[in-house]
Amino acid sequence: ETIPQINKDLYILKSTDYKELAFLIMKIFFTDYRQDELKDCINKAYDNKFDTEIIAPLSKKMGAYFLELYHGPTLAFKDMALSLLPHLLKKATQKLNLNQEIVILTATSGDTGKAALQGFANVEGTKIIVFFPYKGVSKIQERQMLTQEGANTYAIGIKGNFDDAQRGVKGIFEAPAFNKKIKEKNHIFSSANSINIGRLIPQIVYYFYAYLNMLGAGEIKSGEKINIAVPTGNFGDILAAYYAKEMGLPVNKLICAS
Repeated sequence: ETIPQINKDLYILKSTDYKELAFLIMKIFFTDYRQDELKDCINKAYDNKFDTEIIAPLSKKMGAYFLELYHGPTLAFKDMALSLLPHLLKKATQKLNLNQEIVILTATSGDTGKAALQGFANVEGTKIIVFFPYKGVSKIQERQMLTQEGANTYAIGIKGNFDDAQRGVKGIFEAPAFNKKIKEKNHIFSSANSINIGRLIPQIVYYFYAYLNMLGAGEIKSGEKINIAVPTGNFGDILAAYYAKEMGLPVNKLICAS
């Protein structure tokens, strides 16, 4: 399989708003959704939960551009994808006529937990369980997770670190006997981590959006390559940047900052 290409001149797209760009990119991947279904998911995700209509503003400081991904409901960049994932998942279950309740299992070192809980809170037909390292996240992050409202949200602190939490979640996914029992009780598992393509693809959008903003401001010329530096923990965000590059975004270097 190959990564699909953006078959449009980026200069033509330089005035495209965030929602429209999200649709143009995601429809290439999510071909099982009708266009109106995908637009509906996007409109519900990027609404007044964000404190700016721009969704992902770009600011310039000391010769560098900074993509502001903290305008969502939990102030974490994870909101960019996790505001959309529940709507994509719910629509997919409707299209597939699934009657099972979806149980979302997620490991977090902090930000993903609150963003995932917020995104799935009270979403019909789902439960979400977040596993975090007890005393391994900040007090603010822990309080955010433990005080999350929603009849279907659960946060569990484990002994160990984030890797232990992640291994535990993967172990559940890979346990055939346990999964069989879960299915017998009319439940199925899914994830809100980056192993879920519905989490990863929406993250591609803001890299294109940043480039188009720079293009529209006259800071770069169409086709000019840029460097992208990404503070990264579990590598999902910079992987989305790599996919953007493979789709045709003019990128010189991807810089992994950790």
